[in-house]
Amino acid sequence: MMKAIAVDDERIALDIVQAHAAKVPFIEIKAVFTDAFQALDYLQKEPIDLIFLDIKMPDISGIDFFHSLSRKPFVIFTTAYTEHAVAGFELDAIDYLLKPFSLARFIKGCNKAYELFNYRNSNQPELSESLYVKTGHEQVRVELHEILYLEAAGNYVTFVTPSKSLLSRSTFAEAIALLPANRFVRIHRSFVVAVNKIDKLEKTQVTIGNKIIPVSEAYAQELFSLIGR
Repeated sequence: MMKAIAVDDERIALDIVQAHAAKVPFIEIKAVFTDAFQALDYLQKEPIDLIFLDIKMPDISGIDFFHSLSRKPFVIFTTAYTEHAVAGFELDAIDYLLKPFSLARFIKGCNKAYELFNYRNSNQPELSESLYVKTGHEQVRVELHEILYLEAAGNYVTFVTPSKSLLSRSTFAEAIALLPANRFVRIHRSFVVAVNKIDKLEKTQVTIGNKIIPVSEAYAQELFSLIGR
């Protein structure tokens, strides 16, 4: 069962999400919010797997809301504005629902979220210190402590360690879901780094070994929050 919340400044939109979710057996809506800041406070206290999140809200956009979270659940963006779709997917949103969306379209998004949820839980057992990376027809075991960073390019992700680089055909969201959030942080649309492998930290870049990796403004807050700066 996935625990979810919904955030939208329009009450009728929340009612629709709740009504649709009631028909999905693996989604439980724990709370809904018209006030985004109340939702932020709730997320500080309660573990949530999925957020249904409106993008255009009066006090804070859904994009900025999601950026502000230090621990990010899966997210499905909901909006009436198609121009926000690209920004939403750059955050590796599970889906982007254009209002008004049908029950069938809602279920499709929920199914995608549930598949990733199960993928993460089945590939990262509790307290596991390794994961399996699919490369071609093989599953290669990688120790978490060896991973330096991940780099995304299209539908591929490269897992980089001191001794090898493993190219895996997967989405960035699938790859990130395998990693413990307290040890790895996304710093750019194309990079996730191991926090304890950072040799040098600057405002716009980090250095890991001989590799200089850019830090985008959109992810800087999460990086500095995680390392306590």
